[in-house]
Amino acid sequence: MTNDSNFSYVPEEHEVEKASNSYLMSLMAIIAGLPLPIINLIATLFFYVANRKSTYFVRWHCTQALLSQFSIFFMNSFGFWWSVSIIFTEEIITSKYIAYMLTALIFNLIEFGTTIYTAIQTRKGIHVSWWFYGSLTNLICKA
Repeated sequence: MTNDSNFSYVPEEHEVEKASNSYLMSLMAIIAGLPLPIINLIATLFFYVANRKSTYFVRWHCTQALLSQFSIFFMNSFGFWWSVSIIFTEEIITSKYIAYMLTALIFNLIEFGTTIYTAIQTRKGIHVSWWFYGSLTNLICKA
């Protein structure tokens, strides 16, 4: 995660609010739909679709938020369905299950903290590019 000082555009107040809200949307969806991983992806997707024709700054941050939620969706879905299979079948809890769930928890906590940080920085008008997702966002989102 980097504060991109090469990003020379100074966004206006309404832009920083929308860009920051793209990250806050994913946080609110996590809280509201905690047991179902699809909820945060759908909420972030709707926010992205609503703002896809907005300014570059807003589109860029909506895209980065969506990409991060997309990858978390796969990790959380796998853990969710593995847990469901343990509850409703004769499958048992193994060390692999525990290791996966701990890894998923750590990944989610890091993403949660990074999302809060990015929402705050973006609200200040500071362009924050996440490692990996920032590069993908640059490829997808054109000025």
